[in-house]
This record gives sequence, structure tokens and C-alpha cells, in this order.
Amino acid sequence: MALITDAARGMIGTSDPPMRVEVTRRDIIKYSVATEQQQEKFLRGDEAPPMFLFGALRPVVPIGALGPDGIPASSLTPDLPLKRFMAGGTKTHYFRPVRPGDVLVATRSLTDMYEKRGSQGDLIFLTYKVDVRTEVGERIAEEVQTRIAR
Repeated sequence: MALITDAARGMIGTSDPPMRVEVTRRDIIKYSVATEQQQEKFLRGDEAPPMFLFGALRPVVPIGALGPDGIPASSLTPDLPLKRFMAGGTKTHYFRPVRPGDVLVATRSLTDMYEKRGSQGDLIFLTYKVDVRTEVGERIAEEVQTRIAR
């Protein structure tokens, strides 16, 4: 196949600049109400529900800055011959809950890239790791994301 160039492979191990997010009780409450949480600890804003990080770590960009897949352009997306992207799955390991007052620092890195032939053609898999810590270095979560180019 040889769809992945040496230049694209050279991006493995690179990271986006760290993203800093200050979490407020109000942020947690708004998210909890919007997602119809039932547990009081979420509705009071004492602790964020696990999926809170998914939205909190997305950059806020104008709609025109979103790609066709609804994701903002990323410096960690190499130039590939396959241009249509889709989600390939996410696995998240939580070390402790997010709480109001936490200042989170998330770093996203491109960790792997490989190709496969699917039933409908060639595919390129991109794997990313997102490391989420507090500003003082306490681990909050680690997420492994897969995107598929076709």
C-alpha cells in the first residue's frame, strides 16, 4: 500500500501545545443539567461527570474553522492521501474526578499511524494520546483516541 509518507511518519511523537482549562462549579453544574445527570454530586457541581472532559478539552473556534467531520483542524493531522476522516474510538482511564477549582493541563500527542485495507478500500489509522493533569502535575485522565482516514 505505502500510503503513509516518511514525512507523515515523522510526525509520530509530536504534540500540540498544552491546553489549559480552569474548571468552575458553574461549568460542572451547567454540563450536568444539560446532560440530565441524576447524581447530586454532579448537580451541585462538587464533581464533574466523566464525559465532562470530552467537551471541556475541545477548543472553542468559529464554526467556519471546523472541518467536514465537525472537528477543528489540528496541527497533528499529517498530509495524507486519504482525506475523509471518521472517529475510530476512544478509551479513557480516569485517575481521579475533576472538581471545581481544578486547573487542567491537557497535552495531545500523535502516538501511532498505520494502514490497512478494508472491505471498501484503504484506511489509515491515527492514534492520539491525551494526557490530562492538574496544573501541579496530578494525573486526572489519559485518553487514547483513534481517527480513521479513508
